[in-house]
Amino acid sequence: MGIVERLHGKDLLCTQDWSIEEIETVLALAGRMKQDRFAPAFTSLLKHRTFSMLFYSPSLRTRQSFECAATELGGHAQYLEPRMMRLKSGGSAGETIEDAAQVMSRYACGLGIRILEDQIGAYGEGAALIREYARWASVPVISMADDRFHPCQGLADIMGLREHLGDLRGKKLLITWASGALARSWCSVQETLLLASRMGMHITLAYPEGYDLDPEVIAWAEDNCLASAGSLDIIHDPYSGYAGAHVVYSRNWMSPQAYAGGQFQKQREIERSLALPEWICDAERMARTENALFIHPMPVDRGYEVTDEVASGQRSIIYDIAENRLHVQKAVMALTMAELPARPEAFQG
Repeated sequence: MGIVERLHGKDLLCTQDWSIEEIETVLALAGRMKQDRFAPAFTSLLKHRTFSMLFYSPSLRTRQSFECAATELGGHAQYLEPRMMRLKSGGSAGETIEDAAQVMSRYACGLGIRILEDQIGAYGEGAALIREYARWASVPVISMADDRFHPCQGLADIMGLREHLGDLRGKKLLITWASGALARSWCSVQETLLLASRMGMHITLAYPEGYDLDPEVIAWAEDNCLASAGSLDIIHDPYSGYAGAHVVYSRNWMSPQAYAGGQFQKQREIERSLALPEWICDAERMARTENALFIHPMPVDRGYEVTDEVASGQRSIIYDIAENRLHVQKAVMALTMAELPARPEAFQG
């Protein structure tokens, strides 16, 4: 079985579940789709088909990019909100995930689900809910961001970095915690950490004491580095990691103590974060880098995570990466949901 046939019907819940060959196939096709965006070869791949999007958490880029992706593939994206459905939850009766997933599979060619930190009571519950949908669905399920992983964002990041830097092997990536007033989950940072470590990058992960990421994800990233000849160093100061960096990713994320009593303690997290204003990406720190690119999954918390001078500067590629969400999602949807063409190699870059 070839790579294209293997991807047909496959879920995308975390890039760590996919082989390097599968990831490279997505990135290659995304590049072709970006270069020749409305080519006839792509515009009928999901003709007359519906992609269902289940939004437990709201979105700007995710909804727009998936709706555009479905349209440009000749299909339709259907926006769904759990609050408008009779779904069973911890505090109320209703339809089970087993029943909902199997019924939705009869209607749609695929299902995307987005559930973030404020819709759950403990870390990991969002990712577990999506995996439960995937367990029962007979169509591909895509995580459109959960509290652990954001695979499409990670793919868009890597696509953007390659567009500007070429081969990423040996390049230094600084992923640094930043102050902020949004109390964000770990998903985007963890996904880029997992992918960058598979690309042979030398990663410095900088954060204050008490802001550790998921230990399982850190262990995966360390294993990835061993396999790719990359490296991962963890530091706890807001300055030294900039030296020699080719890429800087400055992002706020919550602490491991963000949940208590089955609730997300958002205000407490914000107060704790704002007490560390020295953790900001600014022009002075960027001057220590190797003319580094600045990346961020957006929305940017300007003035806290990063200054306007850097976020809107010439080395910022945040809008390129935001655009790439569309292209990688088109590629994922085509490879996992479309009918295989007579020549499967047409899907490959």
